[in-house]
Amino acid sequence: MTVDTVAIVGCGVIAPTYAQTLTQFDSINLVAVADEMPERAKALADQFNIPKASNFDDVLADDDITAIINLTPPLAHNAVSTAAIHAGKHVFSEKPLGVDLEEGRALLALARDRGVRLGCAPDTFLGQGLQTCVDVIERGLIGEPIGANGFLMHSGPELWHPHPDIFYLRGAGPMLDVGPYYLTALVQMLGPAKLVSGAARVSRPTRTIMSEPRRGEVIPVEVPTHVCSTLEFTSGAIGTLVTSFDIQASRFRNIEIYGTEATLSVPDPNNFGGKVRIRAAQDLEWQEIPSRPTSIPQNRGIGAAEMLWAMRTGRRHRATGDLALHVLELMTGTITSSELGRRVEIESRFDPAALLPTDLDTNCFDD
Repeated sequence: MTVDTVAIVGCGVIAPTYAQTLTQFDSINLVAVADEMPERAKALADQFNIPKASNFDDVLADDDITAIINLTPPLAHNAVSTAAIHAGKHVFSEKPLGVDLEEGRALLALARDRGVRLGCAPDTFLGQGLQTCVDVIERGLIGEPIGANGFLMHSGPELWHPHPDIFYLRGAGPMLDVGPYYLTALVQMLGPAKLVSGAARVSRPTRTIMSEPRRGEVIPVEVPTHVCSTLEFTSGAIGTLVTSFDIQASRFRNIEIYGTEATLSVPDPNNFGGKVRIRAAQDLEWQEIPSRPTSIPQNRGIGAAEMLWAMRTGRRHRATGDLALHVLELMTGTITSSELGRRVEIESRFDPAALLPTDLDTNCFDD
């Protein structure tokens, strides 16, 4: 069995989840972790028995490390991924691919020029819930999709996150932080979008942290916190998406896909599972659709594992840079549309990923 030697760069809140996922695959050898705060790297290495708590320069210089998992904050994504690609390493990045469209385009072009793989979160569309939804649409159970609605609305991460500053800086906000989950799900189900229009606002110039250990600290807001987007897909479907850190309570959540024959209720795209339901006009109740079987962990990191697996045979991986760039263009296009007061044409395209087979051995992908 081919074994890929991997390092995690960025040992923040999400890093233990990735480490737990990656260490379940016999085909992956997680040999190092790196962070600008050495104590965080050491804590993660100790927790998962990872041989090296290193620094980024040492990771880049280690020829045995073939791929890095970039879990740094959004403003560092581009610099870390660019340096890794220049060092000849494959990269799987947390979302977003970059904090603006130019960063994303440059990264994708560089990866192609250097002949390395570039993948990007979210990988929740590889989970049972969204895989089942794609299957429902492909089997024609709701007819032809004609529209969609998506809602991510809550009062902000300062209520729970220990360091919520990053959520209000350039490259974040509800659209660039949580929007990738919703938009990735939508384009996987409905295909690429060709036009986007949006409206966005900064509702409050500052936020007060309500979580420990910085409770009471006031932080600035640099990005829109209430964002509405209208998406026009190449298929002809039309979707709307609301992402907000300004909502105190709501009955609306997740995604619905409207077809000519029935409506599809999509589970939370920020998670890997959840109930999938459909309902036609004549139905008295929603019908629950059995989840597609899976053989892989249902957690963050499976997109990186699938990318490394795909390299064995040279096939295209599923959480591609092309997909991440398209999602990035939709998000930045929404903000641009709000600023310009007009629809924005989307130039990027991608091919939606094929469904994962359901008859695979544990912790294996196709091929």
